Amino acid sequence: MSETPEVRPPVVTPVRVIIALCLVAPFVAMLWVGSYAKTDPAFIGIPFFYWYQMLWVLISTVLTVLAYQLWQWEQRTRKAAAGRREEAAK
Repeated sequence: MSETPEVRPPVVTPVRVIIALCLVAPFVAMLWVGSYAKTDPAFIGIPFFYWYQMLWVLISTVLTVLAYQLWQWEQRTRKAAAGRREEAAK
C-alpha cells in the first residue's frame, strides 16, 4: 500500500502577508497614475513623473529582495519545526 502525502490547505501567516504586501506595493504605486502624473517637484531638472518611476524601480528591487529573504526564512523555520515534530513523534 502506498502512502499519499497529506493535502493541506494553504496557510496564511503574518510573514506571508508581509511578503504579499512587498510584492503588491509596486504595482499599486505604478497603476495609480493620478498620484504622480505631474511635472513638479523636479529633481535635478528631471520632472516628477520620471524620477518617481525610477525611484520605484529601486524600491521594487529592495521589496522583492526582502520578500525573497522572508520566504527563505519562513521555509527554513517550517522545515525545522517539521523536523522537531517528527523527532517528538518518535
